[in-house]
Amino acid sequence: MENVVRYRVRATGRVQGVGFRYFAYMEAAPLGITGYAYNQYDGSVELELQGKTAALAAFLMRIRKGNGFMRVDDLEIQEIPVKPGEKDFRMN
Repeated sequence: MENVVRYRVRATGRVQGVGFRYFAYMEAAPLGITGYAYNQYDGSVELELQGKTAALAAFLMRIRKGNGFMRVDDLEIQEIPVKPGEKDFRMN
């Protein structure tokens, strides 16, 4: 069985005002990913993502591709401790 991991991700580019957080929310649910997406004051979006390694890889690939309105220039990814009991993905 695949382990659950958690990442803190900082997305930069054209990621605010273009549906990025909603796109992340819609992509996370079918993959069983929990966590959140939060706009930062510097124009980036911070995400915390928790799920199986393969699901997170698929999610990050979809985020990099985008929705036609957003443009992701960079994803800074850091592994952080898992939060037991987390059940959903939120847009803050």
